[in-house]
Amino acid sequence: MRPSGRKIDEMRPISIEVGVTKHAEGACMIRIGDTHVLCTASLEERVPPFLRNSGQGWVTAEYGMLPRATNTRMRREAAAGKQGGRTVEIQRLIGRSLRAGVDRQALGERQITVDCDVIQADGGTRCAAITGGWVALRLAVNKLMKAGDITTDPLTDPVAAVSCGVYAGQTVLDLDYAEDSEAGVDGNYVMTGSGRLIEVQMSAEGSTFSRDEMYRLMDLADKGVAELVAAQKAATA
Repeated sequence: MRPSGRKIDEMRPISIEVGVTKHAEGACMIRIGDTHVLCTASLEERVPPFLRNSGQGWVTAEYGMLPRATNTRMRREAAAGKQGGRTVEIQRLIGRSLRAGVDRQALGERQITVDCDVIQADGGTRCAAITGGWVALRLAVNKLMKAGDITTDPLTDPVAAVSCGVYAGQTVLDLDYAEDSEAGVDGNYVMTGSGRLIEVQMSAEGSTFSRDEMYRLMDLADKGVAELVAAQKAATA
């Protein structure tokens, strides 16, 4: 039995609320169980120096957690004067994941920055950030197309992510914190809406896993991402 009482292939409740901020070109609050992430997409009519005069756009991301997103207060990284290694790793993951679903030539020479701020954490924050980040990106691109600034949709496929792992000897979908902290094996699966893999981060700690378990985890990830993409499409319809 999972701590939440869910079936092994059952996602936590998924909620995506759009239009939650006034100024951003695209914004949503994604809630996957008790993990809540605010995602905003900001458009700039410029690109990094290495892309100037290339005709290609750029999508990048930033990620952070509020001090009381967890059960004890964390010090703000700004107070420490630098970002932690985990933060840097996650925001790079978000950026390259979202870019995998973008035709940067069709986007044109402009940059969209997706900010993902964790309001409340209960496992799977990077997966929620990627999933919600795509929704914010979709809304920002919709505005560009409505204004006639671009004529071809640069978003080639939805991008979503889910965690899976081996908990209490069972392969399970969408780990919450209680499971993630005890799982012998856990992984993050980033995929497109058409089922193509973008990135798999999978590791064991205090345990090992078989190929059969790895394949079962992939099957669970397929199911979870399909549900997340359905929620993305419903939110942006």
